[in-house]
Amino acid sequence: MRNVKPVKVGDFVLDGKHIYIQSMLNMRSDDIEGSVKQAVELEKAGCEIIRAAIPNMDAVRLIPAIKSAVKIPLVADIHFDYKLALESAAAGVDKIRINPGNIGGMDRVKAVVDACRAKNIPIRIGVNSGSLEKDILAKYGSPSPEALVESAMTHAAMLEHFDFDDIVISIKSSDVQKMISSYRLAAEKCNYPLHLGVTEAGTERMGLIKSSIGIGSLLCDDIGETIRVSLTDDPIREVEAAKDILKSIGKRGGVRLVSCPTCGRTRIDLVKAAKMVEEAVKNMDKDITVAVMGCIVNGPGEAREADIGVAGGDGCAVIFKKDGTQRKVSEAEIVPELLAEIEKL
Repeated sequence: MRNVKPVKVGDFVLDGKHIYIQSMLNMRSDDIEGSVKQAVELEKAGCEIIRAAIPNMDAVRLIPAIKSAVKIPLVADIHFDYKLALESAAAGVDKIRINPGNIGGMDRVKAVVDACRAKNIPIRIGVNSGSLEKDILAKYGSPSPEALVESAMTHAAMLEHFDFDDIVISIKSSDVQKMISSYRLAAEKCNYPLHLGVTEAGTERMGLIKSSIGIGSLLCDDIGETIRVSLTDDPIREVEAAKDILKSIGKRGGVRLVSCPTCGRTRIDLVKAAKMVEEAVKNMDKDITVAVMGCIVNGPGEAREADIGVAGGDGCAVIFKKDGTQRKVSEAEIVPELLAEIEKL
C-alpha cells in the first residue's frame, strides 16, 4: 500500500482511503447559468469533485455561482496566467490546477503559493504529453514516462521551494500503456496524491475501454486517489463510468450486475431483461451482486456467488437467492419480480 501524503480538498481528504470521482464542466465558461445547472446535475449523479475551466477573468464569476449551488469541491483549471489563480483563490475555489513552470518567474509562483497557503487551497500539477518543456523533450527525445514524470517533479520542486506541499499530481497521456507506466513511476518517486486519467480518451466507446484499462490497472495496484474518465460526451457519462470502474474492482459499493452473453439455449429476451435490470439498479446503494442468466447451465451454478438472480427457461425463468430458495415466474414477470425481490434484500 502506497504511503500517501494527505491533502485536503474542501471537506475531502485525499489519502488513499477513498477514491474520489471527478469530472469537468463542458459548458461555455461564459454560460454561468448553464454551468451551474450542469454542476448540480453532476453532483446528483455522484460526482465528488468538479473542475471548471477559468480561461479569463470573466470566468472567475463561475466560482461563487457554482459554490453556492453545490456542496462538493470545485477546482479551477488555469493555464499560463497566474493572476487567474490569484483571483480564483480569492473567489473561494477549493483547488487550483496549474503548472508552475508555465506562469512566468518564481515571483509569480510565490504569489500563487502565498495565495493558496493563506486559504488552505491545494495545487494540482497537471502534466501531459503535449505540455512537456522543450529541454525535457530534447533530453528524452519523446514524451516518455520518464520525461513526463521528470516534468511533474520539476513543477513540484518549484512549489516545494516555497515550503508548499499541498500538491496533487496528474500525468496524463492518450496512450494507455504510457499513462500506466508514468503513474507507476510517479508513485515510486513521490508520495503526493495522484489524479488518474487517460487524456483525450475519445468518444464513449473507446474512451470507456481506454479509461477502464488505464485507471483500473493502476487502482488495482493501489495507485490513485482521484479519477476522471475523460469522454467526448456528456460529463454525466464520465461519472457513471467512473462509478462502474470502482464498483467492478471492489473499490466502491453498490449493485454489481453479472449477466451471461446468451447462446442458442436461450429462450427468453435476456438482452432486454439485463438492460432493464441494469438501468433499474444502477443508483441503488445496496452492496449486492445480481445475476441475469440465460438458462440453467449458466444460472444458479455459475452465478452461485450472486445474492439474487434469475435463470431463463422456455418462456419463463427461475428467480433464485443465495440461501437456496427458488421460484418460477413467467417471462413477462422476470424484471418486476426480480426487482421486487431485490428491494427486500
